Amino acid sequence: MARRHVRVVGAMLENEQGRYLITQRPPTASLPLLWEFPGGRVEEGESDPEALIREIHEEMGVAVEVLDQAMHTRHEYPTYDIDFRVFRCRLAESEHHIRHLRVHDHRWVTLEEMSQYRFPDADAKTLAKLLDLDS
Repeated sequence: MARRHVRVVGAMLENEQGRYLITQRPPTASLPLLWEFPGGRVEEGESDPEALIREIHEEMGVAVEVLDQAMHTRHEYPTYDIDFRVFRCRLAESEHHIRHLRVHDHRWVTLEEMSQYRFPDADAKTLAKLLDLDS
């Protein structure tokens, strides 16, 4: 049986205080209640920025502007492979408009505080790359 390959995009949203937005997966999702960079799967026919704009709107009801790609990693889970690309983004509206439509919770955290949250393996790899970029 062929392995599934899933292309996923995430948003690296930094606010004016130098904190990054992370979201908590719903309790009923795969990898429940883990924290991650907001985003999701790229659907067939979508570009990475289009998928990210759609996913952020579906998850939190806010609009984002997608800037440049910050990093790219691949991760093998037991039954599928993730091709994960993270883009620098900025909110197109106030962070006070964030709603929990398809996320359980959200936090604005510093890079140092991220180690206090449990991330899925693919996000943890990305986080390690992010920490190396800023050191």
